[in-house]
Amino acid sequence: MNKVSTLVSVRWLAERLSSGVGNLRILDASWHLPNANRNAAEEYKKQHIEGALYFDIDECSDKTSPYSHMLPSIENFAEYVGNLGVSNDSHVVVYDNNDKFGLFSAPRVWWMFRTFGHQAVSLLNGGLPKWLDAGYPVTDAKPKVARAKFNASFNPSAVKSFEEIDNNITDKQFAVVDARAAGRFDGIDPEPRPDCKPGHIPGSINIPFPTILNKETREVKPVEDLSKIFKDKGIDINKPVTATCGSGVSACCLILAAHLCGNDEMDLFDGAWVEYFHRAKPENIRVKK
Repeated sequence: MNKVSTLVSVRWLAERLSSGVGNLRILDASWHLPNANRNAAEEYKKQHIEGALYFDIDECSDKTSPYSHMLPSIENFAEYVGNLGVSNDSHVVVYDNNDKFGLFSAPRVWWMFRTFGHQAVSLLNGGLPKWLDAGYPVTDAKPKVARAKFNASFNPSAVKSFEEIDNNITDKQFAVVDARAAGRFDGIDPEPRPDCKPGHIPGSINIPFPTILNKETREVKPVEDLSKIFKDKGIDINKPVTATCGSGVSACCLILAAHLCGNDEMDLFDGAWVEYFHRAKPENIRVKK
C-alpha cells in the first residue's frame, strides 16, 4: 500500500466515502476520563460516521494487568482488529468524539496500530466535532463487516517499562514529557482516579496535550508550531524522549506531534502515572513547592 497521510481532513474523508474509493476502515476510538461521566460506547451507538466501527481501548488491552488499557498481546490485537474488518491492506482512519479538543484518545489507537506493524493509519483532523461542524452526516446504524485476517508484529522499542522509568531518574538516559494538565502534574489539582494522587516523575517536563491543538479549529497545529513547543520546553526530539500521562492515552498526542516533526523514536511509558504512582518510592513522587 502507498504511504498514507498521518492527518486527513473531514472533507477528504467525506469525498472518499461518497466515491467509495480506497480500502478504508473507519474506527471510532472515543474514550473519556473516569471523571467525565461519559460512556463512549453508548455515544457511538447514538451517532458516528457512516461505516465506522467502535474501537474499545479498554477491551483491546492486556486483561491480566492491574493497570487500565495496557497494550494487548500481538495475538489479541490481531484478533481484535480482524474482527473489525481490518486487514493488512486496509487504510485505517481513526477519530474520536471529544467535543472540547477534537483529538484526545484517537492518537492512542493510531499509535497502537503503528506499534503492531501497521503504518497505513491516519487520524481524522478535528475528529467527530469537526465533522459535525462541517455539516457532514452521522448515523446510528452499525455497519456489518466481514472478519479479516490481520498479521501483526510488535515493536518493543515503542514502549518503556516502569523499571526503565525508575532507573532513568538517576541514569538520565532519556527525557520524559508528561501530557497531563499542569495542575495534575504540579500536584495541585486532583487526578481523575480516586486511587491516585497528583504529582510527577522527577525530572519530567509538562507539555499538556491540548498544547498541540488549535483551540478554535480543534486541528493539530502546523509542524513549525509543534517544533517550537518542544524547543521552548527544552526538549530535543532528535534525542531519546519518552511520553507519559495518566494512563497512556493522551501521551500519544505528544508522540503524534513528534512524528509530524519527523521523529518516530519517541516512545510511551504505557503504565503512565497510574502505574508509577502505585509503584514508585514516595520520595520519587514530585509536586510543585
